[in-house]
Amino acid sequence: MSRNEAFAPWQCPLCGGVLQGENDLKCEKGHCFDRAREGYWHLLPVQSMRTKAPGDSKEMVAARRAFLNAGYYGIFGQALGELCLAHGVPAAKDAPLHLLDAGCGEGWYDRCIAQQFAAAEKPLQLAGFDIAKPAVRLAAKALPAAQYAVASSFSQPVRTGWADVLLNCFSPFAQEEFSRVLRPGGRMIYVVPGAEHLYQMKAVLYEKPYKNPVQQVEYPGFRAIDEREMQGTITVPAAQLEALFAMTPYYWKTPRDGAARLAALPQLTTTIAFRFLVFEKL
Repeated sequence: MSRNEAFAPWQCPLCGGVLQGENDLKCEKGHCFDRAREGYWHLLPVQSMRTKAPGDSKEMVAARRAFLNAGYYGIFGQALGELCLAHGVPAAKDAPLHLLDAGCGEGWYDRCIAQQFAAAEKPLQLAGFDIAKPAVRLAAKALPAAQYAVASSFSQPVRTGWADVLLNCFSPFAQEEFSRVLRPGGRMIYVVPGAEHLYQMKAVLYEKPYKNPVQQVEYPGFRAIDEREMQGTITVPAAQLEALFAMTPYYWKTPRDGAARLAALPQLTTTIAFRFLVFEKL
């Protein structure tokens, strides 16, 4: 393999055959998927969609993009790019690194990674998917060198063993599929909130705020090889607080009075903390 190898990460979501092509993807059995105008493919079969528009809404995606683009999670993007460079080993010498972002959202994390690989002059083939079409649409428009698809983590339209590195940042954990799409010796970077993450926000939302549990988890077929923690402090104005709140699981389970207290604040200063867990596929 070389730096000029074909960029073909996808497999047919209907039959599992390899999808080939630049705009129209097609498998040997004739299943065809057109590339959307924004540059992504819809690889989530209708029968797998529980709702007409699964995932985050267009409004939630736009709010999250605005928050992330404002730079509040800058330390996160920097650390993630550094880890991908440190642990990203291509399957063959001089081949580009195959990086898969499972649950890519609007692609902000991917852009951080791509910038660091470009600065290091390291070749990269980056593919990502998310179940929310509004998010994938933005990701594809913002990083046209990558490939993006609308898809589910639990039925990934990704070729078996394609990924050298798999990212899972605050997204559903689909262990069997992660193991399938990673090559032997590939690395999985699993990002979870640190113990103190958004603690001051929870102190506003709840009468009894709590720290996030810090667990050492083992996954069959994987070996833990590295862990990094990052922590900082951000001050978020009222205009961005709703977007930050909507990015968290607390958005769906907070009582109305707690959400009202948060909405009434002119700004919030809070800790942000992240744990980056790196595993090697055996």
